[in-house]
Amino acid sequence: MNGGGAMTLSEQHQSAKKLLLKIRDSLERLERLESSTSTGAAASPELGFEIKKDISQLHSLCIDMDRLWRSVAVKSQRDLWKRKVEQIAEEADSLKDSLDKYFSRNQRRMQEAKERAELLGRANGESSHVLRIFDDEAQAFQSARNSSKMLEEAYSSGVAILSKFAEQRESMKVT
Repeated sequence: MNGGGAMTLSEQHQSAKKLLLKIRDSLERLERLESSTSTGAAASPELGFEIKKDISQLHSLCIDMDRLWRSVAVKSQRDLWKRKVEQIAEEADSLKDSLDKYFSRNQRRMQEAKERAELLGRANGESSHVLRIFDDEAQAFQSARNSSKMLEEAYSSGVAILSKFAEQRESMKVT
């Protein structure tokens, strides 16, 4: 660093390269977590936001380096620095795209999980409704059986009473 506390183009380039490596490593870790968990969505949201912060820092470095390479006096060195800065900027954009795709997949998975939960909730509600219908049907069937049994018993009682009356009438006739 120079006396003013500002980093030289070379120092910023080294910082950017280190940050690129860190971001790549973090993205690989995030993708491994995503593929190893069944939900993927719960892989590591804080890691995703840390990567986003690092990419933002990398873009800031690229802006600073872009300003600095333009002030390099020697044309051949200026062209070399321009290519180096553009390469880092392209990699930063590529990493940002990868992270955006991760967030998009994550969002889609969360939406699918929400829809699945809603469907299961409705399905469970519907099946419990169907079970209630079957339960009501079973109760109605049991009630009809009980009524039929009571009617048979009432009929049997009526037949027994009438047969007793017939016996009594016969015995009264005889008397």
